[in-house]
Amino acid sequence: MISCMATCGGLAWRRAVLALSVLIALYGARLRAQAGPPFQTDDPTPVDLGHYEAYVFGTADGTPAEMDWSGPAFEFNWGAVPRIQLHAIVPLGGVEPFNNTIYAPGGTGPSACGLNDMEIGVKFGFLKQTPHRPQVGSFTMFELPTGNSDKGLGVGKAWYKLPLWAEKEFGPWSLVGGMGYGVVPQKGYRNYLYGGFLVKRVLNERLELSVETFSHAREGFAAAQTEASSLIDAGGYYHFKAEGWQLLFAYGHSVAGQTENYGYLGLYKTWGKDKGGADADAAKEP
Repeated sequence: MISCMATCGGLAWRRAVLALSVLIALYGARLRAQAGPPFQTDDPTPVDLGHYEAYVFGTADGTPAEMDWSGPAFEFNWGAVPRIQLHAIVPLGGVEPFNNTIYAPGGTGPSACGLNDMEIGVKFGFLKQTPHRPQVGSFTMFELPTGNSDKGLGVGKAWYKLPLWAEKEFGPWSLVGGMGYGVVPQKGYRNYLYGGFLVKRVLNERLELSVETFSHAREGFAAAQTEASSLIDAGGYYHFKAEGWQLLFAYGHSVAGQTENYGYLGLYKTWGKDKGGADADAAKEP
């Protein structure tokens, strides 16, 4: 794996990472279908009690003002108690302002890479799915100011995402949607609404494909998303023969608002043991 500093050293390599970030592998266990990564629409279903998820991934998200990328980035989720998942992301990545005067003072300055802002969160599935109603849950996220905001690698203050998501399964089909509000108390940024809707289809034991629409309001001149945008993203999940391994992939482009491109590529695994008694039964319910 080429280091983040080496990535910053070559423009051609940075351009390649912006299109498809380089990944490394994890070791495997049992499968669990999900929304969320590689998509921008998340799901309301916490990790099963006593189970764990891990991802290593790369992303790219850019507008005519700026390209933001991460890779490698690491995500870990833990089913800590029934219906509650603890979540953390440690991302390495970078920013590449395009210095386009149309978007000034946004999208200006030198390129940089390093540790970005870390993310922690709590997913709470407070309404379980039944034959007649969807699963509903919250996924509150806290963005910690671990990146160097002077270089554009972070916001410089803690900020928050406050979404609600719902999911309903119909045989091989899944419908996932919801919306949230980002609270960013920092100069140059704005609080903003966002939301999405995703349709997923299980094609066979190896492959699931999904399409989503995702929209966000303008996030401020200090962000790449200086204006509102709506995107269509497509991708899916490939289940390897080795138990627990999945390849996650998605790409999207704006269909309204500011021009925006989105990409995700990652490897995923889940493992753990069911707890005995009633807790195990509760954890297995969607």
